[in-house]
Amino acid sequence: MPHTHEPHEDDLDTVSPPQPVFHVEQALLGALLLEPHRLDDVSGVTADSFSTAAHTALYTAISTVPRPEPAEHAKNTTWLNRVLATAREQARGLTAPYLHALVQVCPWPSHAPAYARMVEAEHARRRLQSAAERLVHTVHDVTLPHPIQTVLGEADALAAVVDDIANRFPPRAGVLPRTTAPSPTASASAPAEAVEEEQLLLATATAYPSGIEAVRWLLPGDLALPLHAGLWQCLTTLARRREPVDPVTVLWEAQQRGLLDDGSEPGEVLRMLAEPAGSVEHWGERALQRSLLATAEHTGRRIEAYAGDPANTPFQLVVGARRALADIAAVRTRWQQATGAVPSPRRRPASTTRAGPPTTTAAHAVRSTRATR
Repeated sequence: MPHTHEPHEDDLDTVSPPQPVFHVEQALLGALLLEPHRLDDVSGVTADSFSTAAHTALYTAISTVPRPEPAEHAKNTTWLNRVLATAREQARGLTAPYLHALVQVCPWPSHAPAYARMVEAEHARRRLQSAAERLVHTVHDVTLPHPIQTVLGEADALAAVVDDIANRFPPRAGVLPRTTAPSPTASASAPAEAVEEEQLLLATATAYPSGIEAVRWLLPGDLALPLHAGLWQCLTTLARRREPVDPVTVLWEAQQRGLLDDGSEPGEVLRMLAEPAGSVEHWGERALQRSLLATAEHTGRRIEAYAGDPANTPFQLVVGARRALADIAAVRTRWQQATGAVPSPRRRPASTTRAGPPTTTAAHAVRSTRATR
């Protein structure tokens, strides 16, 4: 017989209507209240696995109050009273009628291990969602003194949660989440600072193409604007072919690639490429840092979407989350190369004899001058 919640149960942290896991938790707790020895058959579930404070307190009490003898338990409610008294220390809203209702809604006490597995699966989904939310929050925390290190630490914590879920629910090959992953943040919303620094990167690389070889870890996709990404590809292509590099040759290459089809004015492109400052490595590192943070955010939001869909099984969550985390790992490897944590590839001889670029300090001075124009 379905259980109808009484008014005095409003403080049991239930929602209307309750999610399926709420009913599963009720069935599991009912089985354990009816036959306490079933606790030996339940593995992988802890007090934190439950979705409400009342159920958490009740499971804790069931696990800690000494079990009764089966014959005695069948005759009286002494053990149930002790469990209730213990649980009410943490959840005052619990009542004796609610415990009896849990016993009534349990279909089969012998199915306790199956109920426990369902509770564990839902808890895994909530854990994954929380870890993904923390990663996204960290990306947007402007107070962090070392954002990259902190974000990568949260990514590692998220990966640890995925590994733990995989140990409990080994993934099946080829089982992907059915949820549609969110699209990356639109590049049109790139902040002004990113746009300016990418323009300085392109102009400096055009003026000093020998510096392009030093930033082989920077990919077109790291740049925020499609036009900038395309121009960077033009620069790296010309440098790889050892062809002349200057604003005019870059513009011509851009035309051959159809980069001007979006309405970009050739004169504006030429002017942008003619204002170098600083070093290619400095601006490249800045672009890569933004790319890493953007990748971390997109990864977090992808995993949030997967974990937010209750139809996804733990197997699917593990597969989907690991694929998403691989994107962070790829950018992280390039970041380590850029910052010297990993030996950089051996550089080829420079393709030009032009003088080196100004110092990074000079670059900041140029930026300040341009900002006051």
